[in-house]
Amino acid sequence: MSRSITVFLVSTGLGATGVMAQDGGLIELDPISVEAQDTTGDGGNTIAIDSETLAQQNPSDLQDLFKSEPTISVGSSIPASQKLYVNGVEETNLSVTIDGNRQNNKIFHHNATTLIDPALLKAVRIEPGVASADAGPGALAGSIAYETKDVDDLLATDLNFGGSVKQEYDSNGDVFTTSTSLYGRSGAFEYLGFFKYADGGTREDGDNQDIIGSGTGLVSGLGKIAYQGETGDRFELSYERVIDDELRPYRANIGQVFGGRPVPLTRNYDLDRQNLVFTYTDETPTGWWDPKISLGYSVTDLDIVEPDQRTLGTTESINAVIQNRFPVRTGSVTAGVDFFSDTAELDYQEFATPANNEAGREKADNIGVFVQARLEPTDLTRLSFGARADLNEFEGVDGSRTSRSGLSGNISGEYDLTNQITVSAGASHIWGGVALAENFIINPTWTYPAEGITPVTSNNIFAAVDAAFGPWNLDGKIFRTDLNNARIPDNRGSAALTTNLRSEGFELGVGYRWQSGFLRVGYANIDTSINGTTSDSDTGRYLTTPIGEILSIAVVQSFDNHGIRIGADAQIVLEETDTFNPDTGLAGPALPSYEVLNAFVEYRPKARENLTLRAEINNVFDETYASRATYGQEFSNVTPLNEPGRSFVLSAEFTF
Repeated sequence: MSRSITVFLVSTGLGATGVMAQDGGLIELDPISVEAQDTTGDGGNTIAIDSETLAQQNPSDLQDLFKSEPTISVGSSIPASQKLYVNGVEETNLSVTIDGNRQNNKIFHHNATTLIDPALLKAVRIEPGVASADAGPGALAGSIAYETKDVDDLLATDLNFGGSVKQEYDSNGDVFTTSTSLYGRSGAFEYLGFFKYADGGTREDGDNQDIIGSGTGLVSGLGKIAYQGETGDRFELSYERVIDDELRPYRANIGQVFGGRPVPLTRNYDLDRQNLVFTYTDETPTGWWDPKISLGYSVTDLDIVEPDQRTLGTTESINAVIQNRFPVRTGSVTAGVDFFSDTAELDYQEFATPANNEAGREKADNIGVFVQARLEPTDLTRLSFGARADLNEFEGVDGSRTSRSGLSGNISGEYDLTNQITVSAGASHIWGGVALAENFIINPTWTYPAEGITPVTSNNIFAAVDAAFGPWNLDGKIFRTDLNNARIPDNRGSAALTTNLRSEGFELGVGYRWQSGFLRVGYANIDTSINGTTSDSDTGRYLTTPIGEILSIAVVQSFDNHGIRIGADAQIVLEETDTFNPDTGLAGPALPSYEVLNAFVEYRPKARENLTLRAEINNVFDETYASRATYGQEFSNVTPLNEPGRSFVLSAEFTF
């Protein structure tokens, strides 16, 4: 029997057991809306992960967070160098926010784009491709909205104080993780504090070989304070921070490169991302008054110190949103204005020869106005459409400035063909202005065209169908994204180079629910190309990577009378033969297939429901593989970063 069939039978076998299990509480996995955003008409094109799903998955990094979503891929086995791809498009081409705060994290192509600790999250909402106008500027290939935990998510309404302590151990790398939180209410005030520390050694792949630079050295934290008056006015200040400071592969997303200049196997990467945001909302809106005002500051620093040199890259964003949601007879209209001022800065020092030191900075300012309508004109129809206008000013390293403006628009909708079948479709055209260069390739001697760099634009389309027949759910979607004039500057060449990207594909899904569990199977087939040529992970930096065909399976069963929940998930990635090696101009090697199975059991004693014990087996079959989205698998001189082999994870969490 093939490994793929074995994985499928093991997973679905758990599901069959669940059908005959004792009655238990229904596991609700329906998506929740981040920031209470109205999503009428967006349902056929939304991926949402809620707090129950996060608790069920217990994710430690982005790969764990999105492992059941076949259209979302994450490359690299090391969180500090993981990159996220939505429908095959890298996340810097999406509008990314944390608690509504814009992220500007394109700092070094060997590093993670947005390093985030899933332990801090209560929800994630993704609009692949076609995104709403109020998702923010630069939503060329969609939007990603992360939302961190609030006091109301953790503390019952009749309590004023609580907290938790969690200890976790991972056998692969002897990784110990400790996290603690305190939260409470005092009159109209709320407060929350969360701290996590993880430390561990080098991990091993399925062949018991060390994964270079895979040690764990992570610190993360979240602090919130809020005041909500009797009139419903709510003021919230949130600060979130993630630090990864550890030896990594010399090129953090690559195991090893053979040939070229000699370099050590590892060097220390000190990556520090911070997110500060102030938000005002009215929790009891009346009439046409339903405002939201947010002011945010985000910064990512990457400091790489070597014996003979130091490279420091910093990306920053100061941003704001002022908007109001107006109720209308058939839905709502959200209108507002947003602003950002982003910088990308490089400071390079060569200790022995200070004359070789370099420093440079690019800057982009943007003001946008937007309106998004979400309507339900009939009982069978839901529509969402909107537009935005942006004025963008770009400043190069030489001090030159260019101003451009552009218009964006989107439309999507759903129609109920029957009580069981809904069809949906959407399209968008996005004007993205001029993207900042990656910090680590900024060249202070760059000159820019007198007419400026050509702004990037995109066109997105999708069509989907969703059918529900009792406990069964069937869905499918086709999609395409075209990026035109995406900026790809060259450190030794031009700052104004651009290229075109196309990503297209389809996804299929089938799910079955019973009273105490569910089974879900998803399949995606994604092809990407750059200037009409099959994409590769090097030419596709900050754009795309080869994906191909991915099958995901998840099954969960609860035995609520006993306080037990069990589950498993599998990812089956098929061989991809359509590859390209830009070094030779010829087809590259086939990307190998792999199958991975994970399983868990969770126990919450009836006598102590504030105690949760969990055991996991990850990579049950001890598969040796690199994630499909990991860099360099098309090149003969590159050893890609493998994923960890089999590991046993034990955790205990106590809440009070």
